[in-house]
Amino acid sequence: MSNSDRLVLALGGAGTVGSGIVKALLDKGFKVAVISRDSSRLERLRTFVSPDTKENLTTIVGSVGSEVGAEQAKAALLDTVGKVTDIVSSLGFSWWQGGPPHSQTLKDLHWVMDTLLFSTFVSWKAFFPLVKDDSDRTYTFVTGGAEKLLMPGTGFLTVGAASTLSFCQILREEYPETACKLNQVKIDAGVASPERMAPGFLNHLELGEFVARLVEKRNCSHTVFNVRTTEDLRA
Repeated sequence: MSNSDRLVLALGGAGTVGSGIVKALLDKGFKVAVISRDSSRLERLRTFVSPDTKENLTTIVGSVGSEVGAEQAKAALLDTVGKVTDIVSSLGFSWWQGGPPHSQTLKDLHWVMDTLLFSTFVSWKAFFPLVKDDSDRTYTFVTGGAEKLLMPGTGFLTVGAASTLSFCQILREEYPETACKLNQVKIDAGVASPERMAPGFLNHLELGEFVARLVEKRNCSHTVFNVRTTEDLRA
């Protein structure tokens, strides 16, 4: 199956990490679909990707943050594109630095868990059945590596990130014989667009190219790719 015959659902594709992945996939000839509840972010994504690949990008306004919303988004997606061959989820990669735990509320903790863990779970539950039984299909998680405190004020981020990492590990162990290629890219660094780069950060375009190569090759499964530096992306 050639890249042009494959349709990649990029969950979180309108974000910083996701947009780099979407662009790289389109540049490799894949068709890509992105779901977001924010239509303005989808419009920005359409202006960001290479002009000659826009016709291969499908954008759908919807939410994958709840079970009902994810099922509705899946129905709209399948009505529009017909099939999904690959899924990349970067919903588990986000940033939060709201302060030490004693200064936060339960609502703050719920927000972090909703953003990092619950949306990752809900979307996986809805979309995994589309690819799980076919060895030519893939499901790739892109997560942060903040299972330890990064810096003061990021405690809740650590809780959410550690939960998402545990969830990905559980899936590898609970589904050891699933046919599709189930992998994880774990990023132990900040990620930014070229104009917002800082020391120690990864360029989201280079990260996108790394993930796109992984999806394209389909030559491994149940593997965690640890990314800490730009050199790791070029390995």
